Formats: sequence, C-alpha cells, structure tokens
Amino acid sequence: MSEEIIKLERIASQVRRDIVRMVHACQSGHPGGSLGCTDFFVALYFSAMERKPGFDIDGIGEDLFFLSNGHISPVFYSTLARSGYFDVSELATFRKINSRLQGHPTTHEGLPGIRIASGSLGQGLSVAIGAARAKKLNNDNHLVYVLMGDGEQQEGQIWEAALYAPFNKVDNLIATIDYNGQQIDGATDQVLSLGNLRAKWEAFGWDVLEMNGNVMSEVLSGLAEAKSRTGKGKPVLILMKTEMGNGVDFMMGSHKWHGVAPNDEQLASALSQLEETLGDY
Repeated sequence: MSEEIIKLERIASQVRRDIVRMVHACQSGHPGGSLGCTDFFVALYFSAMERKPGFDIDGIGEDLFFLSNGHISPVFYSTLARSGYFDVSELATFRKINSRLQGHPTTHEGLPGIRIASGSLGQGLSVAIGAARAKKLNNDNHLVYVLMGDGEQQEGQIWEAALYAPFNKVDNLIATIDYNGQQIDGATDQVLSLGNLRAKWEAFGWDVLEMNGNVMSEVLSGLAEAKSRTGKGKPVLILMKTEMGNGVDFMMGSHKWHGVAPNDEQLASALSQLEETLGDY
C-alpha cells in the first residue's frame, strides 16, 4: 500500500469520527450517506482536485466542486475543515443556532468552501454545468466536479441537465452518482426503480465509468481515469458504488441510518471502530 493511500485512509478515518460526533452532538443530521461518501471526499480534496490556497467564490484558475445531495453536509463540512477552509473547532457548532454549519449547506453565512446552497435535490448538476461552461468562456482549463445521490436521479431536472451537457459538449465536467441503492424511505428499487443507470446516461451521450467508492485505491484510480476522459467532447459520469454507513458496522447497508442520529451508546460503539488520527475537534 502506497504512502499516499495510507495517508488518505487515515484522514478518512478522522472524517468518519467527525461525522458521527457532529450528528450525535445535535441529535440531528444524515450520517449514512456521509459515511458512505467519505473516501470520495477525502480523495477529491486531498489528492484529485487542483485547489488554490484560501477561498475565492469565483474559483477561477482552480477545480470546483458542487454538492447536489446537500443533506450529506457532515462529510462536506468535515472535509472542508480538515483541508483548511475553516477551523476544525467550528465543527462543534453543526446544526446549532446561528451556526454557519447548517443542516444543508448555504451561502448566506459565507462559509469558505461553499459556493451554492444545496439540499433541494436535483439542482446541483445544472449549477455544475453552468460553472463548467463559464470556465470555457474564461479560457480556464480546470475541471468542475459534482456529486449527486442515486435517489436524486428520480428528479426531472437531472435529466434536463443530462440532455444539455452532451449537446453543448461540456467536456470539462465530471459528475458522480453515489450509488448506494438506499434513500430515505427504503431501497431505491422499491421506492422508484432507477433501472439501468449506466445505459440511461450513455444513451443521453455521457462517457460513463464505474468505481468502488469505499476502497481508497479504487477511488483514486477512478477519479484519475475520469480526468483522463475529459476534453474529448463528452461530459463524464462516474457511477460510484458505495455502502451507506460505511465504516460503522451497525449503520452499514441500511436506509434506516439515512437521517438518524446515534445515541450515546451507539456513538461509543461507532468511535471504537474508527481510529482517531488527526485529533478530535
């Protein structure tokens, strides 16, 4: 195992600790999807993306990321704090009155790293396409990334955007779907089956690849492969297979932890499974 992967896995362990502690502290939030997407966020922010020091809302001359499924804000906030956008101690204010770390990300309080309000599902891909087109107009060769949920694919706006991007050759865009097969009311196949997502996105004109989102080495190679496919006339989509609640055994694979906070005993059990590597906030 390479030193980079070991480093990223250690960061991911700490981010998972942050997630369960944040949600437990306010007894509100969404731990399941956050834990499932942790490896992706860590790989993106600590390896794959080209980022400038500090935060510039316009993002000119750097890669951009947009979170569409904004309810997984705990993993986003922890990753932003751990990668230097704001002080890690602020994680203790998650979902508290007057906190910048609201349940769904917002731009109202000017939190560094947050470029759009999100959580009203279906909108992030459209925003990312707009940002990608703006980069082309500005002769900025950097990339735009966006993460969506699989339950979110039931939103009509997603498919309007899916039509638009290939037609306009938005080939500086990498979209990812967190494909864990779970949403708030149950399995996606039972709520509203998504069918063959790969075939659908390919039929819309996207270049589609798949990766395991819970193995750090595969996340890194998947993001590298996606990046290699940009600039060739098509937008790129990653179907990222993850397990909801990954890293905490009693949360794994069940929609029941989509939006439920652990109690004191469950928190202790979760933390016993996750190594403290960077120091708790």
